[in-house]
Amino acid sequence: MIESEFLIRISFFVGIFVLMTLWERARPSRSHSLPRFSRWLSHLGLVVLSTVLLRILFPLAAVGMAAIAAERGWGLWNQLPMPMGLAVVLSIVALDLVIYWQHRLFHALPLLWRLHKVHHADQDFDVTTGFRFHPLEILLSMGIKIIAVALLGAPGIAVLIFEVLLNGTALFNHGNVSLPLFLDRWLRWVVVTPDMHRIHHSVVPQETNSNFGFNLPWWDRLLGTYQSQPFRGQQGMVIGLSEYQQDPRVAQLPWMLVLPFLPVSQPVSGHDPDTELHG
Repeated sequence: MIESEFLIRISFFVGIFVLMTLWERARPSRSHSLPRFSRWLSHLGLVVLSTVLLRILFPLAAVGMAAIAAERGWGLWNQLPMPMGLAVVLSIVALDLVIYWQHRLFHALPLLWRLHKVHHADQDFDVTTGFRFHPLEILLSMGIKIIAVALLGAPGIAVLIFEVLLNGTALFNHGNVSLPLFLDRWLRWVVVTPDMHRIHHSVVPQETNSNFGFNLPWWDRLLGTYQSQPFRGQQGMVIGLSEYQQDPRVAQLPWMLVLPFLPVSQPVSGHDPDTELHG
């Protein structure tokens, strides 16, 4: 499984990316504000760089840790008599909860926010935003997943399914696509939809700090971070971070790589009058 993990993941990634790209062209939700080609090229550059670093620093990745944990009896599930099917389901749900809290942590801690704001500085919102992450954030995220897998004793197949789901839903819920309102309303009970996650990319701080889920939508509802609609509506909402709205470098790869190390100009928790007008 370890040998074929990368091939399986990249196959799903490319397939879902192509489908989402076609969907965006056929039924876009919003118009683009930045040149698409240069922006996409920069985002793909981040993916390539992150993938190379992961293969060098974490050659076995989370699936490899699952194999080690099973061999050595590490983790909670390996201490309990449990059917494989139940262990797989519980592992996927538990890992998704870990990613939810990881996401909140990257917003809450200033040092981690410096990395994560590379993702939020994007002034457009489309399928490529789903993989616009600083390589250091990707490395930290993998480290957190590896620790979680070891503590849980998650089966390798569960970790592989979770990774495929996480990558696939990240592409889906960042899609610049339009869903009928009734369908979006029902889908939000089982998966994070583009309209739901787009709110998280608003310049309004209260909205930026809501809808943290990537895959399962339940955690936001249960833990009080769910927001159903943006204050200004889906079409009136401004995407990105207010401190970089006039910065022409937001779509440039070198700028994305150095952004975490630049002086901080404005915290994400800053004041916004819309929260008073509509809250």
